[in-house]
Amino acid sequence: MSATRIRVGGERPYEVVVGHGIAGELPALVGDQARTVVLVHAEGLESLARPAREALGAGGYTVRTEPVPPGEAAKDIGVASALWSRLAVHRISRSDVIIGLGGGAVTDLAGFVAATWLRGVRAVLVPTTLLAIVDAAIGGKTGINIAAGKNLVGAFHPPAGVLADLDALGSLPRREYVSGMAEVIKAGFIADPAILGLIEQDPAGAAAPGGPHERELVERAIRMKAAVVAADLREAGQREMLNYGHTLGHAIERAEDYAIPHGEAVALGMMFAAAVGRLAGRLDQATAERHGEILGAVGLPVSYRSGSWPDLRDAMSVDKKTRGRHLRLVVLDGLARPGILADPPEDLLAQAFAEV
Repeated sequence: MSATRIRVGGERPYEVVVGHGIAGELPALVGDQARTVVLVHAEGLESLARPAREALGAGGYTVRTEPVPPGEAAKDIGVASALWSRLAVHRISRSDVIIGLGGGAVTDLAGFVAATWLRGVRAVLVPTTLLAIVDAAIGGKTGINIAAGKNLVGAFHPPAGVLADLDALGSLPRREYVSGMAEVIKAGFIADPAILGLIEQDPAGAAAPGGPHERELVERAIRMKAAVVAADLREAGQREMLNYGHTLGHAIERAEDYAIPHGEAVALGMMFAAAVGRLAGRLDQATAERHGEILGAVGLPVSYRSGSWPDLRDAMSVDKKTRGRHLRLVVLDGLARPGILADPPEDLLAQAFAEV
């Protein structure tokens, strides 16, 4: 099957290229203005970086490879600073390109470094996890973590292109793949219910790389996000809906010192958001219960330890959707009907968390 090209519109349009064995598409995304490309990849991904490096070399580019720590350890100001120094050594100009190859942490880091080097150079992202393919690499959000919270330092910097080679998913540990399914399921609940139907047909197949509906699920999730970010790059309105499940999810990640996979935290956040929506009279019980049925069927967590609410509530106050001291939660008014619940009562939040 040939590669699928999904256009992300907006002020700086680009393409997400999806397919199997498509490293050869990389030079076209880099373009003919660059002479040098810096390939930033997570340590341990040399086997996935090799086809990209070879394709770039065959395209006539000088390729400089810069490995970074795997996982959330990459999203650190020290790692970013070290990369800035290496870009100076490589004499990277505004016409050159930074490529981020790896999971969402690496694509976030590479995008942030590209946004800040010389006040902005082009970035091409090569996500290698399901989570990064359907979420992190699309939309131009870049960032690093600080002690106060996740992604509080960053920039909006749309990539010049995204290469989503589904062959990379075959090597993922099952837990990491299932974690990525949380963002696919989120896309189903907030915008494209057909996703939920495909997963319900074969939850076991959806929970493993190479499943019968994998490519359709991936492309549907990408198209959903592409449509939203094209209309609202800087999260002035509609894009907030992509944060469904993320307010509590980010708080859990911080409480767990980022040791919990992002998708597992978001799954718990969606369970919480569904409970909040139902208790607030915004969401019907059947759709609220469907959250637990689908998330649980693919192996995502649907409950969290009790006694942690006070700390999590404090962490939620740092959420980027908070306005002043008023918490804003993304909830559902029905399937594929997201909305905002502003300043919800504290007892309602505590009751919703008790259900999770």
